[in-house]
Amino acid sequence: MSNEAAVAETTEARKGAGAVAAPVNGSAEVAEFSFELSADEVSFPLDESIYPRDAIFGAAYLFIDRCYVFLTRPADGQVGVRLRPKGERGEALLEALAGEFANELLNQVLRARIAQSTTKIREFYMQRAFFENTPTHSTIDALLAELDEEELADDPLEISVPWEEEPSA
Repeated sequence: MSNEAAVAETTEARKGAGAVAAPVNGSAEVAEFSFELSADEVSFPLDESIYPRDAIFGAAYLFIDRCYVFLTRPADGQVGVRLRPKGERGEALLEALAGEFANELLNQVLRARIAQSTTKIREFYMQRAFFENTPTHSTIDALLAELDEEELADDPLEISVPWEEEPSA
């Protein structure tokens, strides 16, 4: 094999795919997660109807310490993601990154759905914490008044006695 053929083979993008069981808009469809491998990066398009933009950004944020993350807009309703590792590179590592990114996408989608479904409950608890059972006076003022009462009751002349010495009776 000539050197040119070997170079062409290593730079040619290889495709990989995996089925990710992500419900599409509440249906029983399976979303296909496919990616392309090149010599030093992995790339894949994501459909925003399946993975909301916030979920894509959340997943990308978690990878910025290990990879250079590039986001593009190849078409309306799609986000292109390219991951280029900052350290060592290899086909197995790139495939693992693609799989980890797909898992993190599902994690971010689930977090967004849980946050959306529990919004009313969280608002209720915050409202209750801030607006119900509010004391009529400040707790600091009550503590200071209590301390003043104790000091006056124990020492009517308010003469300080060091704590090491016992007052003589």
